[in-house]
Amino acid sequence: MERRTIGAAALAVGAVGLGCMPMSWAYSTSRQRGEESLRTVHRALDAGATLLDTADMYGPFTNELLLGRVLKERRRDAFVSTKVGLLVGDQHIVANGRPGYVRRACDASLRRLQTDVIDLYQLHRADPEVPVEETWGAMADLVRAGKVRALGLCAVGARASRRAGARLHDTTVRQLERVQQVFPVSAVEAELSVWSPEALETLLPWCEQRGIGFLAAMPLGNGFLTGTLTPGVGFEADDLRARHPRFTAEMMAANQPIVAGLRRVARRHGEHVTPAQVALAWVLSRGRQVIPVPGAKRERWVVENAAAVDLRLTEHDLAEIADLPAALGSWD
Repeated sequence: MERRTIGAAALAVGAVGLGCMPMSWAYSTSRQRGEESLRTVHRALDAGATLLDTADMYGPFTNELLLGRVLKERRRDAFVSTKVGLLVGDQHIVANGRPGYVRRACDASLRRLQTDVIDLYQLHRADPEVPVEETWGAMADLVRAGKVRALGLCAVGARASRRAGARLHDTTVRQLERVQQVFPVSAVEAELSVWSPEALETLLPWCEQRGIGFLAAMPLGNGFLTGTLTPGVGFEADDLRARHPRFTAEMMAANQPIVAGLRRVARRHGEHVTPAQVALAWVLSRGRQVIPVPGAKRERWVVENAAAVDLRLTEHDLAEIADLPAALGSWD
């Protein structure tokens, strides 16, 4: 697989990564199968999708434990990205950016992942009760201690920014400018897809100007852009899409023209090319520092996703995608 680099340290990874969250958290519990997930991670590594993206809150903790079983055998094949800063309760999620907690959380993640170093340690969310510089300083100390190789920051959620009347990523850019004064940012992770292109406005240019890697989360629109979801079928109660306004039956039906457009482009490239591959190729075309991290828990999907690296969209393809209607429905 083509390789891309993250940050000034030029950490090399496969151009498409693997989002591991669906294996343990936020998507239908009944479809989460540990042994199948293990095979999926191995298949991703075999295909060159070396960036494995997880977090201590996924599960919580069980996603890191699952990856640890793979890393115990194949640590040299993988680039491990995990996150800190969010705690999961029974009915709520809270931020914790206290330096002492960050240090303890890192040690716990290292144990679960069965490794002595985390390649990319990301701040999942800033704690409103702790200056972000203090949290970032504690994370920088972990780099100096040899427990972490590079630091990243996840973008602030859409709802918080939009309620403030700001552009979607203004809050994240302000945080980045503050922490950059403490220790270099190597990567930013934020949603970027055909139906959620907002990062192109300010966040991605900010990263480009500074040589910072960009991990494109949810590049397949939580599965919608694959064209495999049926409007009106519904989701299990614990699936995050059951509460997402874009995944109501009405909105899924209304947004079908986006999938239809991706299908048209796919057909021009061959009968075996899929809408998902076109969607990933679009993300890959946004810049050499952009690495899509599609979530998957089945081997067939990681193989399909990895093959998107070889799909080259034409100017005509890109223009047609740009002309697709904007997605309807939002978090607001």
